[in-house]
Amino acid sequence: MKQGYFITGTDTSVGKTWATIALMRYFKRLGKSVVGMKPVASGCLMQNGVLRNEDALLIQENASLSVEYELINPYAYEAPVSPHIAGADNPVRLHKIVADFDTLKKKADILLVEGAGGWMSPINATEDIADLAKALALPVIIVVAIRLGCINHARLTYQSIRSSGVPCAGWIAMCTEPGLLSLDENIQTIATSLDSPLLGVLPYSAQADFDAFSLNLSVDLSKN
Repeated sequence: MKQGYFITGTDTSVGKTWATIALMRYFKRLGKSVVGMKPVASGCLMQNGVLRNEDALLIQENASLSVEYELINPYAYEAPVSPHIAGADNPVRLHKIVADFDTLKKKADILLVEGAGGWMSPINATEDIADLAKALALPVIIVVAIRLGCINHARLTYQSIRSSGVPCAGWIAMCTEPGLLSLDENIQTIATSLDSPLLGVLPYSAQADFDAFSLNLSVDLSKN
């Protein structure tokens, strides 16, 4: 692995997976080999007797090489609730995720790890997404859903990341609402509020067009 990033969001359902896949496509266009990981996922569905997560499957599908599902998503929970609740009988163990991460990072130039929920979302009884990111020692990319309240959510998330001692590589504006009032002004306000670069604006789309999304991204690998 030459570089890796941890993808977090200002909340759940903000477009982290769409942004992750767009980043995978972006790095592929740069000629890099890419793999992804979604270590913890709730709301998984049973497929052929085993639990699988739709987002993790999409990450698996977009990897540059074939990777076994269990490395991509070691903790798959059926209940669509917070992992610390869904996984009460099989709690997340950070050492297990780190071991799988260490295996994956040997396989490609770029490794992207998508979190679950927001930065402070709990993953077990005592640890949260921030602890996971720290354990993996990756710079963080924030996905900000551009909607009412996004300025506050973006600033709070960024401040929490900085206080955790984890570097923030930048943020992505995910336009989640068609016809949002003052869209550009909201993005500009966040851009001037965060001491971290805007890596791209992904326009609203009812259906994901990852190649088109990737054309709106720009990540300077030399700075991380």
